[in-house]
Amino acid sequence: MHDRTARLRAQMQASNLDAVLVTSLPNIRYLSGFTSEDGTLLITRESACLLTDFRYTIQAKEQTAGQFEVIELLPRETVSKLQEKLQMENCKRLGFEDAHMSVARRQGLDALGVEFVSFSTDLAKLRIVKSAAEIQKLQEAQGIADAAFLELLQTIRPGMSEKRVAAELLYICGRMGSDGPSFEPIVGAGPGGAMPHAVPTERELQKGDLVVLDFGCIFEGYCSDMTRTVAIGQPSDFQKEIYGIVLEAQMQALAALRPGITGKELDAVARGHIAAAGYEKNFGHGLGHGFGLQIHEAPSASVNGTDPLLAGMSVTVEPGIYIEGQFGVRIEDCCVLTELGHRNLVTATKELIIL
Repeated sequence: MHDRTARLRAQMQASNLDAVLVTSLPNIRYLSGFTSEDGTLLITRESACLLTDFRYTIQAKEQTAGQFEVIELLPRETVSKLQEKLQMENCKRLGFEDAHMSVARRQGLDALGVEFVSFSTDLAKLRIVKSAAEIQKLQEAQGIADAAFLELLQTIRPGMSEKRVAAELLYICGRMGSDGPSFEPIVGAGPGGAMPHAVPTERELQKGDLVVLDFGCIFEGYCSDMTRTVAIGQPSDFQKEIYGIVLEAQMQALAALRPGITGKELDAVARGHIAAAGYEKNFGHGLGHGFGLQIHEAPSASVNGTDPLLAGMSVTVEPGIYIEGQFGVRIEDCCVLTELGHRNLVTATKELIIL
């Protein structure tokens, strides 16, 4: 944690800040190790403290391992304690997480008497390149998901509802060691698969359905993310054609995934293949996103991803084609860039599985 705080202080100095107020749980955890939902970090050029209440002080002391001063207080005392600490060190410019703070909370900090400076983008950059330890946790999370997917395939059958499939998936992941889901599983069967973020319903799986399964696991705070599309019974020639187009689009994008390529360029590789096949309008979302302590974080593999990708960054590669009223196909792997290319954390087959 000391190295992370040192890097944050370097960013503070570059932005001419005297202190940074950290309020979002992922960034609090990243910088201090503290995992409760009730805490605030104040990091100045000279000190670092974690403010929390009586319920979490023992946990805070254990998890921060002496790297942060743990201050126990009542919630109503937070502003006055922050004011006291800022005045003690004559702090005038305070970086804050504008992307994670409500207007009401921001207005409640006016009493601090400092200049507030947007710092959300800088904090996101702090986490964008993963360490070896972080990559190992991402791999552990994905390993659980891969194993859970294989077991789920032994369970899925016609007559099961989408909700039942999602429930089975959550149970299997938890039994295999997941700390929880990265997000609520997406299970879209038949026409439901044409909705990229389908919410599982009572619709029962039927012969002839393609089923989109998008889910992830958490291991020690770090998220995985994968999607596979499986067939219930023999798929039609049209379904196999669409699956083949999506698979080839993903394989081309994976072949291009290496340091130096921008997220926009990577997106264009897959999007170009799908467009050439005549389905450009059926691929309406970005190719991928970063993942780590949050399931969606920087960098972006979409038309908005203008910065070059670097070794150590994590990104998903998930092209799809969605035929309204009929079915959808999406194939997703989560990857980490290496010096020469990338490491695909997903081991599950991408061949169309027929159940």
